[in-house]
Amino acid sequence: MNRDVEQHFANYPEDVRVRLGHLREMVIELANELKLGDVTECLKWGEPSFSVSKGSPFRMDWKASSPTNCFLFFHCQTRLVETFKEVYGTELVFQGNRAIVLNLAEPWPVSSIRHCVEIALTYHQRKHLPLLGM
Repeated sequence: MNRDVEQHFANYPEDVRVRLGHLREMVIELANELKLGDVTECLKWGEPSFSVSKGSPFRMDWKASSPTNCFLFFHCQTRLVETFKEVYGTELVFQGNRAIVLNLAEPWPVSSIRHCVEIALTYHQRKHLPLLGM
């Protein structure tokens, strides 16, 4: 883990650190399974950011101003969130065209989140496909 990202995770409340830690592990496992190379981790806009060479970078974070939620932020000029809404609009909660909102008081729909992360990690291979090939 990047030292800045590691420090950022260390500042989260325990429950947030655990849940976002699992999400981070999912990202790395997916990149390995899909043979996408190493995941680059850094802080962008003060938030942990994850990317691979053929994907669209995305960030995850928790904010004290919204203490009951965590967020997965995607590049707003891609078709990612609009496609996720089309496919998972009844299962996931969204914030505009940039984020999936994850409520800390509820179980997270892991398979749907995993699928969305997979699409982001492989975005440049899919961006020409209807519904990004979902």
